[in-house]
Amino acid sequence: MKVLSALLLLLLVSAACTKKNPGLGKDIIDPDVLLNGITTDTFELYTYSIVQDSTETKNASNVLLGSYVDPKFGKVSASIFTEFRLPGLNPNFGDPALITIDSFVLALEYVGYYGELSAQNFEVYSLADSIQNASAVKYYQFSSIPTNSTNWVAAGQGTITPDPINDAVVAGAEVDPQLRIHLDTNRAWDFIYQSNTNPSTFATNAAFQEYFKGLYITTNNPTQASGKGAILYFDINNNAASKMTIYFKQAGVSKTYDFTINTNCADFTHVDHDQSNTPVAALLADTTLGQKTFYAQANKLRAMVKIPGLDQLPDNIVIHRADLSLPVQFQTGYRYKPGSRVTAASKLAASDIYYTSLGIAGLYSDVNKQYDLDLRAYVQSLVNGKLENTGIVVSPLFFRNSAERIVFNGTQTNNKKKPKLVITYTTY
Repeated sequence: MKVLSALLLLLLVSAACTKKNPGLGKDIIDPDVLLNGITTDTFELYTYSIVQDSTETKNASNVLLGSYVDPKFGKVSASIFTEFRLPGLNPNFGDPALITIDSFVLALEYVGYYGELSAQNFEVYSLADSIQNASAVKYYQFSSIPTNSTNWVAAGQGTITPDPINDAVVAGAEVDPQLRIHLDTNRAWDFIYQSNTNPSTFATNAAFQEYFKGLYITTNNPTQASGKGAILYFDINNNAASKMTIYFKQAGVSKTYDFTINTNCADFTHVDHDQSNTPVAALLADTTLGQKTFYAQANKLRAMVKIPGLDQLPDNIVIHRADLSLPVQFQTGYRYKPGSRVTAASKLAASDIYYTSLGIAGLYSDVNKQYDLDLRAYVQSLVNGKLENTGIVVSPLFFRNSAERIVFNGTQTNNKKKPKLVITYTTY
């Protein structure tokens, strides 16, 4: 099933009405000042999860890298495909015979992480084909590009414990936290020799990107234990610190040369989910299990909430409030924390293929351990016949560029708090 996370807000309440009872004058009634409303909380909720089969990850605000093993969701692995550009055309490295290369480093500046910060094994490969940057070309979480077989990471330098919290030290100076992967200096020599023997390669960015199509940055953690690992978040498009740098000496003088990543570079994240033998896999095989527990997960799962009883509401009412509470299973301090917000979407009609954003942001309360969603406008639109009651899907706010996951209580949960919809309305 495909879900469209459109940025369009839904026009939920309209002044016109073509139903049998047009409710003349209801649009000049302020729901907030109506008194003596009727409150009901007896709606039956049906909850389960649906799979997201195509999430576009091209040129997102941040990319994902790493892996972790979740006891409920299974293993999540994320890799980066990205282009590079020249900081300036026609570089002059000088006589290669006078060059000594100190190091060749791929730096990625952190903007966050999800999981537990234990050691991971990083690998880097050059791309065999180009990433297409045209707007019409889409890349999804399942997309991939062929790579060359040589791992660029320097021998013995691939195992790194990520540290997105403490400043990194570069050339004796403290900088914002970075993942710094030391690459094989032979690959740096390839660039220097190419510049010396075929300078036209560096005459334009187009020529350079034809020669060097970019990198595939990934991890290889086959023995990662349950509860270990993390997905790391990096800003590579709007941050000059994310780059690939040759540190060298020319006739004894220390120099650097950067290959940059910026907004002109195409990139995307590839994400794999192995949910074998997990509670999530069981739910996807039997949706009735969602009445006890259901799930949402960035790049993979959306939580579905259906409320058939909304079809029984009278059509001559004005909705004061419609508050949906979705309790979660989470203990304060646990590594897999729910995100601060969720979003809600719905099909406008049962015949629609895609879901459309409702412009609703449900806020997470760490005190109450639940998300609270204001569905007033949505329910009023159902009452007015502007929407069909197809249910709503609930997703982490950063669905395409995070690793957040949420475990929701179903209506038949053994836990104390259950999902509930409370509506207050007035007839006219």
